[in-house]
Amino acid sequence: MKQSYIFDYLNENEFKKKERSVRKYNMLAYKKLTFDYYPELRNGSFLGELVSQNKKEKSKSYQLKLPTDDLFAKVHGVIMLHYTVYEEKNIVLLTNITPDSILEEGHRAELSTYKGVMISKTNPEKDMFKVNLLNMLQK
Repeated sequence: MKQSYIFDYLNENEFKKKERSVRKYNMLAYKKLTFDYYPELRNGSFLGELVSQNKKEKSKSYQLKLPTDDLFAKVHGVIMLHYTVYEEKNIVLLTNITPDSILEEGHRAELSTYKGVMISKTNPEKDMFKVNLLNMLQK
């Protein structure tokens, strides 16, 4: 029987805040993360792109792209799960979900949308400009 991996967190409170923000604003990414990606990671199938290896600690760092709307990805960036695997200890260390700024802001306050894209409260004009520009380029 293959031994399963245990999840650990670099900073559990911050990670859970971002995870709840993903659940609130991008349900498809949250469902894939919870029902597809987490079970695969627990079973030892490491998904995503290998970013780095640390031979001294015997760890590998990965980043996994989550399903993201194209317009959201162009305005804020692709939603990515960052994690590190310690194979000898059977631990998957969940380190971060990016883009940090919009996910943290989405947890602190209710974000509004503009043409279907979340708009930050700190830079609403900048985000609306990006959305309008991208819509003009698509025409």
